[in-house]
Parts: sequence; C-alpha cells; structure tokens
Amino acid sequence: MIVRIWEAQVAPKMVAEFCAVLESQVMPQLVGLEGYLGGELLRSLPDSTHRVLVITRWRDEEALRGYAGPMWAVRPVWSESELGYLEHPPEVAHFSVLVNQ
Repeated sequence: MIVRIWEAQVAPKMVAEFCAVLESQVMPQLVGLEGYLGGELLRSLPDSTHRVLVITRWRDEEALRGYAGPMWAVRPVWSESELGYLEHPPEVAHFSVLVNQ
C-alpha cells in the first residue's frame, strides 16, 4: 500500500469553501477507481497555517499511475479551477505504511 499526501496552502478566507469543493466533488470521484483504498480530507486548525491535506491510500504504483499519470511520484493532481483558492501550487508526497493501529 502507498499513502499519498496532497498538500496545499489555501487563502485564509477561502479554506471552508475549498474544503467543501474537495468534499463534495473531488473525494467522491476517487471512490471506485482501480486500486483506491480510501482517504481523508484534513484541514489545519483555524489558528494555524490554512493547510489542507488530502490523504489517500492506493494498492500499488500501478494504481497511482492509473490515477495520477506517469509522473505520479512528483506531480500533484489538481485542476485549474482550484487555482483561485490556493496561495501556492499543491505538493505531493508518498509513504509506505510501517505501523497501522
């Protein structure tokens, strides 16, 4: 299993709206994709840095390649419509699960 963490800095006044878009439009699109094992949408606490994380779990590299393309390891997936919400382009990182409790 590969855990993919997509992270974005969101304009402070747009965090709630952006999270609503991710929750209602983006996250549901992942369900049913080949190799998608689940995920979470996280928002930093209101007093902090206006970060949003989308944490997804994938069966293997083949599944991630099918979702994110051949540059899956370095290129985040995002749409042009999200640009208005973001302070910087999103970043992506991948991890192996060592302990799952």
